[in-house]
Amino acid sequence: MGKKSKKQKTITITGVFCGTSHEFGFVESEEVEGDVFVAGKYVNGAMHSDTVLVELFPGNPGDGKRKEGMVVKIIERGNRRVVGTYQKSKSFGFVVPDNQRIGEDVFIPKESSKGAMDGHKVVAEITEYPHGRRSAEGRIVEILGHAMDPGVDILSIVEGYEIPTKFPEKVLNQAERVGLEVSEADMAGRLDLRDTVMVTIDGEDAKDLDDAVSITKNGEFYELGVHIADVTNYVQENSALDREALKRGTSVYLADRVIPMLPHRLCNGICSLNEGVDRLALSCIMQIDSTGDIVSHKLAETVIKVNRRMSYTSVAKILEQNDAEEREKYAELVPMFELMKELAGILREKRRKRGSIDFDLPESKIIVDEKGKVIDIKPYDRNIATKIIEDFMLAANETVAGHFYWQELPFVYRVHDVPDADKIEKLQILIRNFGYYFKSYKDEIHPKEVQKLLAKIQDTPEEALISRLALRSMKQAQYSVLCTGHFGLACQQYCHFTSPIRRYPDLQIHRIIKDELRGRLNNDKIEHYNAILPKVTSQSSKTERRAAEAERETNKLKKVQYMSERIGEVFEGIISGITSWGIYVELPNTVEGMIRTSLLTDDFYAYDEKNMELKGTHSGKVYRLGEPVKVLVNSTDEVLRTIDFLLYDDEDEA
Repeated sequence: MGKKSKKQKTITITGVFCGTSHEFGFVESEEVEGDVFVAGKYVNGAMHSDTVLVELFPGNPGDGKRKEGMVVKIIERGNRRVVGTYQKSKSFGFVVPDNQRIGEDVFIPKESSKGAMDGHKVVAEITEYPHGRRSAEGRIVEILGHAMDPGVDILSIVEGYEIPTKFPEKVLNQAERVGLEVSEADMAGRLDLRDTVMVTIDGEDAKDLDDAVSITKNGEFYELGVHIADVTNYVQENSALDREALKRGTSVYLADRVIPMLPHRLCNGICSLNEGVDRLALSCIMQIDSTGDIVSHKLAETVIKVNRRMSYTSVAKILEQNDAEEREKYAELVPMFELMKELAGILREKRRKRGSIDFDLPESKIIVDEKGKVIDIKPYDRNIATKIIEDFMLAANETVAGHFYWQELPFVYRVHDVPDADKIEKLQILIRNFGYYFKSYKDEIHPKEVQKLLAKIQDTPEEALISRLALRSMKQAQYSVLCTGHFGLACQQYCHFTSPIRRYPDLQIHRIIKDELRGRLNNDKIEHYNAILPKVTSQSSKTERRAAEAERETNKLKKVQYMSERIGEVFEGIISGITSWGIYVELPNTVEGMIRTSLLTDDFYAYDEKNMELKGTHSGKVYRLGEPVKVLVNSTDEVLRTIDFLLYDDEDEA
């Protein structure tokens, strides 16, 4: 819990410095509860993401106040590069970082500017870190383009998170050597399923199709086949392709681009389960009874041929809308889709009974034109077809994880820990404002209680809000070599097996499966996997978080740009958050903005932290979570990624 010096009686801890747009910052450390506040005069040259040694001031720990301290040593620098806007003067320049947490500009000598002009988005390498009164100094290593050029805004985010966009030549050369068609040699020894009727079901714009499904019914038993592209056949362990895939960890999906984990020649070509062509796969074939129990399963290296490439929209038209034209077009497949609907319903009900949580939250679909300008923002359509595929992939993932868990073989699990007691307590307080509650025991909660809560709020005005609050109370899922269970899915064993084109853990799992199928999991192999898998899980969790943060930042930016053209317009929304400084309002299209408390001019409003509401001192008017409000778009800020609303009264129209 830190080290005590006998002479000074001080406590020092090691942690990561989190900067702010002001001079002060915070240090997060596993050695103490809560973060440690560091005032500007005690930052001592630390920058955002640096690993630091902090001396805690006496009298803070344990007295209920936030701990405070000073940075006494910078152990490791967190930023080698900074992405930002270049500001030029006569004999030097500065880079103003895009990341507001990097609180100071980086000084650029004229000879290190690489010819950058005022307003250019640039990548600067830090050559000298801040010391005393001296600013950080750097040199321009890349000019991304002018801040106003199409696509440069998102490219800046990508560079800021150090997401690799270009494949090294060695990797591309290796990809070029991969054949365009499946060879006879590749098919040798595989289970031939080319006569089995199967389909892919994806979004219309999907290009990397890594999962196909087949289904039949014999008596009371369903046979569900989940067939996944055998990417490992083309990406050999420790090859240049493999090392680059591990470095990237995942494909990154942003508003106007996809940054793939593997070169296009593989992910859109030989590894994609395209219609009507032979493809190599790893198949999980499950026998499932009428209650949803998977009574037996088989894993096999296979060769398949997809009969039809279906879209979520088409399948939903067939099953939900009973669309005559669509049913006629795919007449030979309609009975199979009906069977899929039947089995998916059984599997979903089984998960519901055990307490699996389904956060049906509206995700943003941001539609941009060829120049990156936002045309529209709307919630993603989650229909019956998306749910069917989700149900089938969950079943396969769980089956594969259980298969290896019970053999006690090294593996990559997807784990999701039980939420922290304090977050559950806060959620209890929040939902009480809406008249809801759930049971907890010794500060622990069963996922079934969260599921019951989501069922109670279904189709209510507060559904999206409470779902989001509940989701924020959960811990983040991650990859692990230890199988500690998945709280959200209420299951003991779970993994990611179904997307090896875009996720490295799936690719790694496929290698383990193939080694087991071929009888190669001997002691040496087991020792090998025990040695490498901790690094794989750590890197995969890290790159997954990086991709999610880049996607979140991109979405925030595009939403700000979209609302920038709607200043003065009026929208209806719901109060999604309340703080002492403002009321957050979410619009039906998933855009969120804030009404600043200082601009509520009809009264003085006090913040009630316990009930998370604002109350007028004189009028008694109360603003609560989930309430509908009308707002006017007042202003936007692309740098801070903020949207400011004003409360709008219909009388204002007069």
